[in-house]
Amino acid sequence: MIKEKAAVFSKIMMIFDLAMISLAFVAGYRLSYNIRDGLFPFSDYVLLLPLVIVIWGVLISYLGLYKSFRTRSIVDVGLIIFQAAFFGVAIFGSFAYLFKLEYVSRMFMISVFILGGVFLFIEKILVILFFRFVRKKGLNTRSILVVGTGKRAWAFINLLEKHNEWGLKILGIIDEDETKLNEKILNAKVIGTFNDFADIIHKNVVDQVVFIVPRSSLDKIQPLVNLCEIEGITASVAVNMFDLKFSRARQTDLHGFPLISFESIPDKIWHLMVKRIFDLVVSFLGLVILSPIFIFISIIIKATSVGPVFFRQERSGLNGRKFTLFKFRTMVKDAEEKLEELRKHNEMQGPVFKMKDDPRITPIGKFLRITSFDEFPQLWNVLKGDMSIVGPRPPIPAEVVKYDNWQRRRLSMRPGITCIWQVKGRNKITDFNEWMKLDLEYIDNWSLALDAKILLKTIPVVLFGIGAK
Repeated sequence: MIKEKAAVFSKIMMIFDLAMISLAFVAGYRLSYNIRDGLFPFSDYVLLLPLVIVIWGVLISYLGLYKSFRTRSIVDVGLIIFQAAFFGVAIFGSFAYLFKLEYVSRMFMISVFILGGVFLFIEKILVILFFRFVRKKGLNTRSILVVGTGKRAWAFINLLEKHNEWGLKILGIIDEDETKLNEKILNAKVIGTFNDFADIIHKNVVDQVVFIVPRSSLDKIQPLVNLCEIEGITASVAVNMFDLKFSRARQTDLHGFPLISFESIPDKIWHLMVKRIFDLVVSFLGLVILSPIFIFISIIIKATSVGPVFFRQERSGLNGRKFTLFKFRTMVKDAEEKLEELRKHNEMQGPVFKMKDDPRITPIGKFLRITSFDEFPQLWNVLKGDMSIVGPRPPIPAEVVKYDNWQRRRLSMRPGITCIWQVKGRNKITDFNEWMKLDLEYIDNWSLALDAKILLKTIPVVLFGIGAK
């Protein structure tokens, strides 16, 4: 919503940042040289400096370090730099491994990216504090003209007045209604109507016009937006025109056609890509390493009960996509036919069927369920892309039909083998709504760290069969 810093400033910042990275490269070598004996000469390492600079430059740009720097908090900056350092070590280490750069020590790689992160963070803190000081003196500010006087305009003005350090000063407000002239919203005053718009932007310094009007007024502001375009003044239109509880607005472009998207799912593309790579690696290695166990379990299942080794069932995946889920069979061959007569024993409130001591479960099936071995074939679903290692459990389509609208949002993320429901209670949870709320909690707070936390908590759940039925 607020325009980015001038391109020149961003380029200057990048030059300073890359200088800090170069300094960190030298300091990292010196630190490694003092700690570890036998380190190769600096002349061998200096050839890697361009690679380190490119990695840092691409990562901090891609993660958005130079976007909206005026309103960026120190915490946000620190998080971006931390992520860049983390992924930078991984990328640089992969490069060294692929090209067999055996002389490059781990100490050097870690030192360069840790020191680079520290140097960048200190530099950014100093820059942010400097500009905040300058803006308090009335310099380096932007003059904002607000169009609209509704609740959303009030919230916007309140936001700007609470953050003087951003240097965004409200020149005044204009509104379609003449009766609101000279009214005040906090410290901002209504200085004109739509008819006065041209005079106001001609007689005052206006860096940006922010339109915060109801949907019914969008046609009426068209001439004002056109005038801003003609005169080279930045015009921003607030898009929070809908009463959305958790969706985030994002500007997108489809081959030149501008779109505003409202998303209620994680939009961290880089992180989602890392999640998918992790899924591919873990599922492939898991299928290879566990193949002897798969064979052994298959023999036991065939020897102890009549029926196929694998249980196949249609499930609903991402946004309702249908796929065939694979599990080791834990029930008798005609289990599906016996389900209806057992419905009265359902212990789960809602469309899902859960029953303690289900008579359809075979002796070996009970062991497989307690140990979660029956879930292992789903690694094939993960490898194919139907599922993820971590995510909401994939439901049966017949159950999805019975969902309330709010419950269907759990389909907005790829389903997983393990999830927050399993580590927070698994089958001990008998309220279906509580289960759904846990899945939505996962989606709303998703991060790579949360996935790692769930995986760690899954281990004792599997080992001790907590909540298994």
